[in-house]
Amino acid sequence: MDEYKIILFDLDGTLSDPKVGITKSVQYALEKLDIIEPNLDKLECFIGPPLQVSFAEYYGFSEEKSQKAIDFYRERFKQKGMFENELYLNIPPLLKSLKEQEYTLIVATSKPTVFSEQILKYFNIDHYFDLVVGSNLDGTRTSKTEIIQYILEKYKDYMLDNFLMVGDRKHDIIGAKTVGIDSIGVTYGYGSFEEISQSNPTHIVRSVDQIRDILMTNKVK
Repeated sequence: MDEYKIILFDLDGTLSDPKVGITKSVQYALEKLDIIEPNLDKLECFIGPPLQVSFAEYYGFSEEKSQKAIDFYRERFKQKGMFENELYLNIPPLLKSLKEQEYTLIVATSKPTVFSEQILKYFNIDHYFDLVVGSNLDGTRTSKTEIIQYILEKYKDYMLDNFLMVGDRKHDIIGAKTVGIDSIGVTYGYGSFEEISQSNPTHIVRSVDQIRDILMTNKVK
């Protein structure tokens, strides 16, 4: 097997902990639609999947109502929510180390690209990434499979064995498997060990340092 060369990182729940910003923005959107949810912990399920999927799955919203909710969500998110966020411990050293080992690093997220780029700049880690691929504001390219496939098409000179997806939800692992690349499922984010293990990733890790261990070992091969 060829070594990994291009590492795709999910953003929410993998690089950063966005709980406060996302859940408060969902809470705000629901309130605008006359649904009161005082417990932010109950809204953690919105971290990771596309918002269209979550509003439909957890609140039974129609496509039209989901879009209204998303508009309200973004109203708050772009003002406050995206900055109510923090990097997981040891993420900047991990990214620095991987760049020194000449990995190509890419963000692959269901969050809109424009918000993702602002968050990376806010944390001053944007310079580590060669490309940021998220969803479009018009609701297209939201599935992780579409996002990963878009990246593969940008790097056609590489083999599938050269790519690795790192994420904390089943959508990351399923997206990677669908297009035929390896994956690391992280359990320090918002996907449970059960969710991650049932998705059958190539590797499962409990910490940021374990991601580094896998990738540094890969370079030694």
